[in-house]
Amino acid sequence: MHENCHVEPLQKTATPEEQQATASALLAVEGMGCINCAGRIRNSLLSLLGVVEAKVLLEEGLADVTYNPGLTNTPALIAAVAQAGGDGRHHYRALVFAGPAVRG
Repeated sequence: MHENCHVEPLQKTATPEEQQATASALLAVEGMGCINCAGRIRNSLLSLLGVVEAKVLLEEGLADVTYNPGLTNTPALIAAVAQAGGDGRHHYRALVFAGPAVRG
């Protein structure tokens, strides 16, 4: 891990609109090498309008995302993972492992 690799976790409170109807997607994520990579990907996912919650599991290479399908979709989630590596030193890729599953 590089000394300049630290990532501050993004804090997000989902809006009532985002929470109105949710689905979940499980993404298989490639390219994570440390906990900061997982944090970078989590922050990128949470920055999307419509994402309610994102859990990134480094050891398993997975991201479990709860989102409002009326506000975002799985291609946008996959793009957010790729964009998390936009600094030129990190390269991430995601594929839908499972989802979407609609929740309440």
